[in-house]
Amino acid sequence: MGLISKSDLQYDYSWTAIDGDNPKVTGQPDSTLFNRNEGYEVLYLINKLAELWNLKQKASCLKIERMIKKHLPSDVRSQINVKKWLADNWKNY
Repeated sequence: MGLISKSDLQYDYSWTAIDGDNPKVTGQPDSTLFNRNEGYEVLYLINKLAELWNLKQKASCLKIERMIKKHLPSDVRSQINVKKWLADNWKNY
C-alpha cells in the first residue's frame, strides 16, 4: 500500500482502470504518456515517487499532486519527464 490513497487526493479525477496485464506497465516511471486527469495514474505516480524519494509525509505526496494539477507544463507528457520536472522544481513550490 502506498503512502496515500484515493480518498486523500484533493482534486477530481477520472477513474478509468487500465488492464493489469498491460505490457506497458513496467512498475517504474518510464516513457509512457502520463494523463494528469486520470486518478489511477496520478495516484500511482505519487506513491511511486514517494517510494523512490523516500518521502514519509502525506503532505509531501499532496505537494506532488498539487504541482501536477496546478503547475506542471502541458508539454511535459511522459512519466519520466514528469518525474524529472517535479524533482527539478520541488523547491519552487
